[in-house]
Amino acid sequence: MSESAQANPAASLNQSTADPASIPLDRIDVTDSELWVTDTHWPYFERLRNEDPVHYCAESEFGPYWSVTKYDDIVYVEKNPEIFSSMPAITVADPNPESEVQNAGFISMDGPRHTAHRKVVQPVSSPRNLKFLEPIVRERVIEILDGLPVGETFNWVDRVSIELTTGMLATMFDFPWDERRKLTYWSDMATAGDEQLAEMGKTIEDRNAAMRECLDTFTRLWNERRGNRTESLDFITALSNSDATQDLDPTTYLGTLILLIVGGNDTTRNSITGGVLALNENPDQYDKLRADPSIIPNMVSEIIRWQTPLAHMRRTATQDTELRGKTIKKGDKVVMWYVSANRDEDAIPRANEFLIDRENASQHLSFGWGVHFCMGSRIAEMQVRVLWEEIMKRFSKVEVVGPPVRVRSGFVKGYHELPVRVHPL
Repeated sequence: MSESAQANPAASLNQSTADPASIPLDRIDVTDSELWVTDTHWPYFERLRNEDPVHYCAESEFGPYWSVTKYDDIVYVEKNPEIFSSMPAITVADPNPESEVQNAGFISMDGPRHTAHRKVVQPVSSPRNLKFLEPIVRERVIEILDGLPVGETFNWVDRVSIELTTGMLATMFDFPWDERRKLTYWSDMATAGDEQLAEMGKTIEDRNAAMRECLDTFTRLWNERRGNRTESLDFITALSNSDATQDLDPTTYLGTLILLIVGGNDTTRNSITGGVLALNENPDQYDKLRADPSIIPNMVSEIIRWQTPLAHMRRTATQDTELRGKTIKKGDKVVMWYVSANRDEDAIPRANEFLIDRENASQHLSFGWGVHFCMGSRIAEMQVRVLWEEIMKRFSKVEVVGPPVRVRSGFVKGYHELPVRVHPL
């Protein structure tokens, strides 16, 4: 038995190929990366929702943790930040002591400090700014779609999902356009676990070098824009000129940058890819879309629910407490599995069906809930909506022609590759 299997007994069970019903409850570990890269986590969450909705995993790669898997329980945790804190981290994994990234910016803060920092950057994603951004997004979508090779196989993730969201990020940071793919690289490096780094042929030293480059680049932009009190609505101008954030230390600045980059990159790009996959796996829904493209705004919410691009967020108990009769001790990790809550049929009727005309489609937990509700939710929805509006003007189908290659992560629920062909009207 390997050292990792000894540290994590669930790994030795090979959960991805085992019968989920046969594994003892106390040995289920839904952080096992193999479940996510093989898309085999679903029956484990179904079992936890049904049999042990607040589930304790004593041994995992990330140490002991609680899984909260039902919709209403997650809302309860989100509603009580004084009991369930976002500090010191918002993922089940603790920061690697060798990593340059030691916090996740204001999303890993609580109380007035969180509110003050969030308020600084929130205008960038305000309804007022969305009116400015939408024509820019549409212009880029048109350019991307008109440049696709009709009738040839290509990787949708790279040609469309990444290209669109990276361009949006570059705009929101007012980042040099020719260097925009650095934002994607930094995002991927920041969120990659040890196994992902190995798959990428990278090391922790490579990640640290990437994070230093990110910080150095944005420090230069900070210094250039400090003192600029214009109406400019970009993240760096806002951060460098606000009383609440103008004295950020480098560690918190880097954490805030990574939060904004990952929030604007991974979530939207994986919903863009997940939507294409979902429509191909549910051809009756694609037919429904072709018959009535006006359904697109509602479909966008259903895509984001179905994909759940960030599978979980973590909180840490600040005191001994109870949830569903389980005693959670001060200091325990409490993991809110949004990906499970979005399939909770006690909260969402027919939750295991992809229905683009679903009633109340926006009532999902992909954007979180409460004070940490995703600041960029409207920008994400707008990008996916505009993309599908323009797709339907050009293509009878975006056809998936091979299996997706999924990200090895129980946090970013995403894709490296989705081979497709586009067919003209």
